[in-house]
Amino acid sequence: MLMTCFLMILLTPFVESLNNGLTLTPPMGWLDWERFRCNIDCTNDPVNCIGEKLFMDIIDHMAADGFKDVGYEQVNIDDCWSLKERDAQGRLQADPKRFPHGIKYLADYAHSKGLKLGIYGDFGTHTCGGYPGSEDHLQTDAQTFAEWGIDMLKLDGCNSRVQDMDVGYPAMMRALNATGRPIIYSCSWPDYQRASGIKVNYTNIAINCNLWRNYADIQDSWDSVTGIIDYYGNSQDLFAWAAGPGHWNDPDMLIVGDFSLSYDQSKAQMALWAIFAAPLLMSNDLRKISPEAKEILLNQEVIAVNQDPLGKQGLRVLKSGNFEVWRRELSEKSLAVVLFYRATGGSDKEFSVSFKTLNITAAAVTARDLFAHKDLGTFKESFDARVNPSGVVMVKMTPQ
Repeated sequence: MLMTCFLMILLTPFVESLNNGLTLTPPMGWLDWERFRCNIDCTNDPVNCIGEKLFMDIIDHMAADGFKDVGYEQVNIDDCWSLKERDAQGRLQADPKRFPHGIKYLADYAHSKGLKLGIYGDFGTHTCGGYPGSEDHLQTDAQTFAEWGIDMLKLDGCNSRVQDMDVGYPAMMRALNATGRPIIYSCSWPDYQRASGIKVNYTNIAINCNLWRNYADIQDSWDSVTGIIDYYGNSQDLFAWAAGPGHWNDPDMLIVGDFSLSYDQSKAQMALWAIFAAPLLMSNDLRKISPEAKEILLNQEVIAVNQDPLGKQGLRVLKSGNFEVWRRELSEKSLAVVLFYRATGGSDKEFSVSFKTLNITAAAVTARDLFAHKDLGTFKESFDARVNPSGVVMVKMTPQ
């Protein structure tokens, strides 16, 4: 049972918060789950299965194709990487057929390229894919990950008692701290509580986790993306305030470069994830990504909004039919604004948003289009732009 492990950890010196000095801006990187799922068939699909080759390929492309240069540094393994049983010492072990050199080898390889390696675990008895979970093994697993050189842990919540999470997730935080290795801690804790109807204590979440999932897994569809956007807009009073340097709301992976999103929809996801101050964790195949998708993901002006050191999550300030306006306060008194037109047909349309709606008190602002990479001039009293269906216009406004 979990209680034995909890008691052992509670006897160690108590650490009130994660206190690892990490994720002062939202983490950026790559995660395999949405694109590659639990594909363990390395006999028939050696290129795309969850195995050493896939992750080494992604590490190589992250390092060589400009992604590392703009801030993407994590390469994260999700579920289905281990054997179905622990070793004789009770430690997790990678499947030797799919990871013949082991996880430490992969971590060392990522580090040699200037990147970092993340891994997946589960708070319960088994992972969502049926592999060993960390229940009764929190300390052992934390130490194992540290010895392997892991830089980030995503701890899921399948096959567990949701009622135990308020104790168990902080227990894993303390176990990670006790290893002495800085490991980013990604929690699925509030998502499981939400789904179970339990009120989430976001103050407690924010002092125990570097990032956390609030809502359902993203799928490769525009409906999934807009569903997450809706949840973040409708629930912003519940959790937006909890985000800040070291602790972030995570709306799940970027699917830019996968199969379903149009060019405009891809820009919309990238823009709004930047407004959310969200972790930018791509889930795509960097070995064959389109030039258009790559351009969006490498957009340094949008990334700069996401990585703004003020660390304040943006908010939806207007929703009128298919038109939405989102704003995010940035450092040096500037403002990022997204005009989002959710119609899925017809032509582009001109919209205007008042300074009052944007809470701008300056008499005038200059605006720069962050996708067109051009200055738009000076605006007084309102800002107007033409927006494509299921698309965005994203600008940075600077008071004059």
